[in-house]
Amino acid sequence: MKETKLGEFEEVILLLVGILGEEDAYSFKITQEFKDQTRRSVSIGAVHSTLSRLEDKGFLTSEMGKATAERGSRRKRIYAITAYGRKTLEISRDFKISLWKQFPHFGTDFGLQFT
Repeated sequence: MKETKLGEFEEVILLLVGILGEEDAYSFKITQEFKDQTRRSVSIGAVHSTLSRLEDKGFLTSEMGKATAERGSRRKRIYAITAYGRKTLEISRDFKISLWKQFPHFGTDFGLQFT
């Protein structure tokens, strides 16, 4: 495998691919979901380059979807998380949870519990 570390933006994009699922995980929809979830704007170019980088690292696969009339018979590139991408997300999540557990009084001050 090429890479195991994710930057914050890469991690969010990878999570959004998983959230959107196999039919809706294409660049325009991912860009819109990023804006909705984070309340921050992002260029579709940044999303495209990140998706390409995540695919190069082995975290995603992609294939061309069917042409649709609403897109003028153009096809969408649909992304899916690989098993390696899922494992990398799990490692990232577990690492962050372990750090949060070490943060003094954080969970108890806010009534949060990490398992």
